[in-house]
Amino acid sequence: MTASNSPTIQSSDREIVITRIFNAPRNLVFEVWTDPKHIAQWWGPEGFTTRVEEMDFRPGGKSRYVMIDSNGTEYPSKGVFREIVPPERIVTSDEFDEGFEEVFKGDLPSGAIELTASFEDLGDKTRLTLQILHSTAEDRRKHEEMGVIDGWNSSFDCLDEYLAKLSTED
Repeated sequence: MTASNSPTIQSSDREIVITRIFNAPRNLVFEVWTDPKHIAQWWGPEGFTTRVEEMDFRPGGKSRYVMIDSNGTEYPSKGVFREIVPPERIVTSDEFDEGFEEVFKGDLPSGAIELTASFEDLGDKTRLTLQILHSTAEDRRKHEEMGVIDGWNSSFDCLDEYLAKLSTED
C-alpha cells in the first residue's frame, strides 16, 4: 500500500502546501493522524520516534509531541487545535516548544505557524493536503531551510508504511 503518486509541493510568499494520495480510506487516515497510539507509530521523519505527551483533541485543546532522533536528541513541539471537522479537516497552531532552540542551532521561525490538514475522500484512497502557513515570508524561508518539506515528505513515507502495515493486519 504505497502512495499512488509523488507528493505535490507548492509554496507562496507565506505558505507551503504538500499534497499526497494514500491508498487507504479517509476515516483510517484521519484516525491514524489523530489517535496518540497511532501517531507514535509514524509521526516524524525516517529514523525518528515520537512521544505524544499531550493530545486534547478538541477545539481549544492542546497537543505536545516530542520527536526523538537516533542519537536521543529531543525536539519538542506544541500546538492548540483551532478547528476540527472529522474526518475532513484539522487546523492547529504549531510551535517549537521550550528547549527546541537548545538542540537546533539554526535560525528558527519566530512567528506563529498554522497547520491545516485536509482529508479528501477518494473512495478507497485519501488525498491529504497539508497547508503550512507562516506569519511572514521570512519565517517560511527559515522553516524551509530547516528541512520542513523533506521532513514532512519523510513523515508521509512513514505514514504510508504504517497504513500498509495496518491493512495487512486486517
